[in-house]
Amino acid sequence: MFLFSDGSIDRITEESLSRLAAAYGLSAEGLNAYRAAYPGASTGDLFSAIQTDWYWRIPALRMADAHAAKARAATFMYEFAWRSPQMSGRLGAAHGMEIAFVFDTLGLGTEPMLGRDPPQPLADAMHRAWVSFAVSGDCGWPQYDPVRRASMRFDLTSKVDNNPLGPALAFWRAR
Repeated sequence: MFLFSDGSIDRITEESLSRLAAAYGLSAEGLNAYRAAYPGASTGDLFSAIQTDWYWRIPALRMADAHAAKARAATFMYEFAWRSPQMSGRLGAAHGMEIAFVFDTLGLGTEPMLGRDPPQPLADAMHRAWVSFAVSGDCGWPQYDPVRRASMRFDLTSKVDNNPLGPALAFWRAR
């Protein structure tokens, strides 16, 4: 969302992608892992994926690892993966977009980000999981642990995904 709003996502060249990835601490080998994970992605889309992982996903995984290792309460992880049709589909599953699904408030001013017809079954599933967690402490998918890294991937078809960052995670371990 941040790179798309001002059009900078379309101005990232191959040369600048390599420099930006290095500035984030990602090696050339790590950048190649992203290329393999996102075949056909533009240089801007690759940088967006790198930036998203660096800023949101890696810190969330590290926090989940620490919580699962030390806390007395269960740890659960999820990923919101439904891609908004807005902005020709390029907005993707931007940060914070899941809130209207979690609280089942689709259509209450959400059209600019979610479009005219976001999937109500996805909102039903997410809302049900959050209510279940609030009531019982169980959201309906396996607990997260630092080995399996089970995370619910919410999309039109939702499923548990083990180790969601897969091979790319190894390139962020040293940072």
